Amino acid sequence: MKKNHKEKLVNSLELPKDLMLGAAIVTVTGRREVLISNYKGILEYEDSFIRVQTKNCRILISGSHLAIDYYTNEEMKITGFIESIGYEN
Repeated sequence: MKKNHKEKLVNSLELPKDLMLGAAIVTVTGRREVLISNYKGILEYEDSFIRVQTKNCRILISGSHLAIDYYTNEEMKITGFIESIGYEN
């Protein structure tokens, strides 16, 4: 209930959700590049999939020849041939 109240407040004040709720930002460029901001950690890293933990969920990037080009405390860049992006609880 508390989270729902916080979301309503953020929405009513038109505040950026990524900053106020810690929501991940996933930016996809074609089928070759994914940029993830506001992630917490890398859970699994294979050539065919990368699983990333965010504050609210896990993100699963599937494909082939996947690689993490770089990562910082705030964002990471994944390249390769991206087939799908899924969200897990």
